[in-house]
Amino acid sequence: MNLSNITPAAGSNKDDKRIGRGPGSGKGGTSTRGHKGAKSRSGYKRKIGFEGGQMPLQRRLPKFGFHPLTHTEYKGINISTLQSLAESKGFEKIDVPTLIQCGMIRKNQLVKILGNGELTIKLEVTAHAFSKSAEAAITAVGGSVIKL
Repeated sequence: MNLSNITPAAGSNKDDKRIGRGPGSGKGGTSTRGHKGAKSRSGYKRKIGFEGGQMPLQRRLPKFGFHPLTHTEYKGINISTLQSLAESKGFEKIDVPTLIQCGMIRKNQLVKILGNGELTIKLEVTAHAFSKSAEAAITAVGGSVIKL
């Protein structure tokens, strides 16, 4: 072994050229940034959505729709789903923590029980809102409805 056959360890040296280290390096002078302009300066940050002075996409597209501030978003669950859940898991009470545990809703979602389907099991259902048909179907079987 002598100096002529020594090589660096695998992965220890980079093949990338270091920029801005003089004209002899081949990447000196403008340091790959081109001539003048904001992009050649240090500290340059482009605004999100900036398209080089062209009208940005978010300003070209029209605004549409109306979003009232008082609108509350509910996750709708049908009584047919409650029926199948009660049959498979053997529940007599169904509330928000139970629905979260079963993966029907996420932690912060509001629940509205909807009247699609048939209910044959007596259930005590707790939720944030109920449709009239769902409430009637649950009470018709002898169950109870609790609004949060």
